[in-house]
Amino acid sequence: MSDTKSGFTIERRGLELRFRTVTLTAREWLAPDFVRVRLAGPDLAGFDSPGADDHMRLFFPDGPVESVEELRAAPSREYTPLAWGEDWLDVEFAVHGDQGVAAPWAATAPLGAEIGVGGPRGAAVVTGTPGSWLLVGDETAIPAIRRFAALIPDDAPARIVIETVAESGELDLAAPVPVQWLHRGDDPAGSALIAFLESLSGDDIVGTDPFVFIAAEQSIVKPGRALLDRWGVDTAKAVVKGYWKRGEAEYHAPH
Repeated sequence: MSDTKSGFTIERRGLELRFRTVTLTAREWLAPDFVRVRLAGPDLAGFDSPGADDHMRLFFPDGPVESVEELRAAPSREYTPLAWGEDWLDVEFAVHGDQGVAAPWAATAPLGAEIGVGGPRGAAVVTGTPGSWLLVGDETAIPAIRRFAALIPDDAPARIVIETVAESGELDLAAPVPVQWLHRGDDPAGSALIAFLESLSGDDIVGTDPFVFIAAEQSIVKPGRALLDRWGVDTAKAVVKGYWKRGEAEYHAPH
């Protein structure tokens, strides 16, 4: 548990695990390789995601399904809910080529196509007020970074750093501080972020009592944890995780 004398904690909450069927109703390209889709349907009544880093599982069946068991047998991937209402849910996808099942569906599925949503089954919620913020991630972490950025007070020390392939991957992101964009080009995913993290010394800490969020390809975890050590940040007051793993389509981030 976090130090109760500090300004914030990360509270773990269990959520009711529900499975829902939803329909694709809209698609918006925010960058050449990044798309936002809107899913809708009455099954979304009661949907909630209290933690900015929450994960839900999306199921992609070949056609209509007759049961939850059939739905759960379909190929699936984990994503962060971006925004939602009583009967709609927005999700963002990084799209690189035609690999996998989720991103190609988000890019090309016809409006009216149906998929399943499971969860979130749990949440990690920032409660209280961090003294400062460091948000670091690649394209897959943009939805979580958007949600964390919305929590940052206008006067709080903060730094937001996002890696994309190229400048064309940069997109609008509402935040109280300018976003620092890094471009990896042809280098492996995460390489620009790793170089950034390794360049930070103990003196580069963003501010007092920081909340640190670092999420990208699995190779980010070791340098991310090393930064926490240099800054003296309690691991219970930070999130450092691999959102995906090179060469493992079925990999999903730990909760």
